[in-house]
Amino acid sequence: MLKIKNPSLIKDCSFINGQWLISEHQFEVFNPANEESVASVFEVESCQLELAITSATNALDVWQNLTAKERAYKLNQWQLLMRENLDDLARLLVLEQGKPLQEAKGEIIHAANYVQIYADISSKLSPDSAIDAETDQQAKVIRRPIGVVTAITPWNFPCAMVLRKAAAAIAAGCSVVLKPSELTPLTALALAYLSAEAGIPDGVFNVVTGSNAQAIGEVLTQHEKVAKFSFTGSTAVGKKLLQQCAVGVKRTAMELGGNAPFIVFEDADIKAAVAGAMANKFRNAGQTCVTANRFLIHQDLAEEFIQRVVENIASLKLGDGLKADTSIGPLISKSAIEKIQVLIDQAVAAGAKIVIGGNACNEKGYFYQTTVLKDVKPDMTIFKREIFGPVMSIVTFENDDEAIKIANQTEFGLCAYLYSKDKDKTNNLSKRLQVGMLGINESRLSNPLAPFGGIKQSGMGREGGYYGIEEYLYYQYVCEKVDI
Repeated sequence: MLKIKNPSLIKDCSFINGQWLISEHQFEVFNPANEESVASVFEVESCQLELAITSATNALDVWQNLTAKERAYKLNQWQLLMRENLDDLARLLVLEQGKPLQEAKGEIIHAANYVQIYADISSKLSPDSAIDAETDQQAKVIRRPIGVVTAITPWNFPCAMVLRKAAAAIAAGCSVVLKPSELTPLTALALAYLSAEAGIPDGVFNVVTGSNAQAIGEVLTQHEKVAKFSFTGSTAVGKKLLQQCAVGVKRTAMELGGNAPFIVFEDADIKAAVAGAMANKFRNAGQTCVTANRFLIHQDLAEEFIQRVVENIASLKLGDGLKADTSIGPLISKSAIEKIQVLIDQAVAAGAKIVIGGNACNEKGYFYQTTVLKDVKPDMTIFKREIFGPVMSIVTFENDDEAIKIANQTEFGLCAYLYSKDKDKTNNLSKRLQVGMLGINESRLSNPLAPFGGIKQSGMGREGGYYGIEEYLYYQYVCEKVDI
């Protein structure tokens, strides 16, 4: 029914200690493009959760006793299998998440690149380094895997978000128990199947599925055998999970909400700025944490910027992600549409004007019109909240200082984008922006080697490259008395 060439990739239950475990209850996974059920997936039981963490604990000895090169070989086999099954994995991702097929393929390749890079880096990391000490001492610092890692990943990138965490932890020598979003569990389960095919030992990578995120989260954050917890999702949920981790003083990594400013200065290349805005804002229907949320356009360029954007929107086609001509897929759920509509209605009531769009589409599936709002003010709710949809809100500014002030007027600090031909200006202003990532005349930030993460209430910790491996290691200082 799903038209997957390799049916072994289709799994409907938790993967624990190398086994596929069913239970008494199931939950439905729906295709957001047509609201039809894609699969019924078994709910993980409390005893199975306990088994997953115990299995991950027991697997540590086996996994850590392999050399870094041996672990890297198995990881490389994993990413090669992903590439071999690219078409099937992408189709499965579209069916449960909705994004256009080409975007889905790009995500699979991007995720495989993470696995490949983590494998390469981990095999080259020096396990220890000598440091200066007294003449009758030998001192060194040893890198050691932190232990059992638990993680919860979101629905918007059901492949990349899984492997950005799990592959880094596994490359470092840790074992993983991961809960994917109940909206998009099928991709994670397919990855689990491929991990076993790649020779990763039982218990090293476990995937638990369930719709009761709160109950599962309590176990993953508070279990005594868990050394680290990693989460990607909203700031509100992240704060609750952090509180739970504090009970056991768990090490944590949090990639939370964003409210990215996209700043176009008066000397910007307007054509490049519009192209960057379109690529950034409407990828995955605006459902990305690094998407531009607030478009700060110099007042002298605002009308031209809006006109060009509207002209570009005319060429975009909303539709099922599996159709070749689709530019933008659906939102993930009906509640996502309702949230966006409330934000737009509030903004219009407060004085903002709809240039184009502004409504849900009257057809089956969770589609929302590509929308542009102008005359948005910094005191409007839509300016302060993460929209997570295909809505571009335009704010104007008069000078550089005002732009930076408006950009920093948020509790979030994930990323920002600057467009200007003046390199001195962008270099100087970038120092004043309170963000963890910055694009200068560039709206595509994805790079598996780069440290992905933010500041302020956008979270803590980094994912990607060397920085991602470090998140799952701890340093042990050893001082040994020696004969002189």
